[in-house]
Parts: sequence; structure tokens; C-alpha cells
Amino acid sequence: MRHIATFCGSCNCGCPELHVDETAAPERRIVITDDFGQRIQMSTDQLADLVAAARNGVLDDLVPTA
Repeated sequence: MRHIATFCGSCNCGCPELHVDETAAPERRIVITDDFGQRIQMSTDQLADLVAAARNGVLDDLVPTA
């Protein structure tokens, strides 16, 4: 898997990470792992929908602003 990003990264707690698995079926190519050993697999189209929704503010109420 190709590592794309680590979310947090300021500790050694097994922070959530985003990977691309080029060998996986297209509907499972994007892999998000969490610090509990779980993983989510999705297509690039699903990731694009998630990113678009985040850009449009759908997650704004979940994350406190500084």
C-alpha cells in the first residue's frame, strides 16, 4: 500500500492513516486505517464524494473551530 497521509502524527499512538492499495479491486482501493486496528476500504469515487462533502461544510459541526 502507498501511504498518502497520517492524521495527527504528533504521537506514537497509531494515528489514522490514508493509503492507496493499487493491487485492490477498484471499489476497495482507498484504505483508511484507525488507531484501533480497524480499516475502511472504498473506491476513489467514494473518497471524492467524501472530500466534496467536507469541502461543502457537511462536517463543520463535528469539528470545533479554533
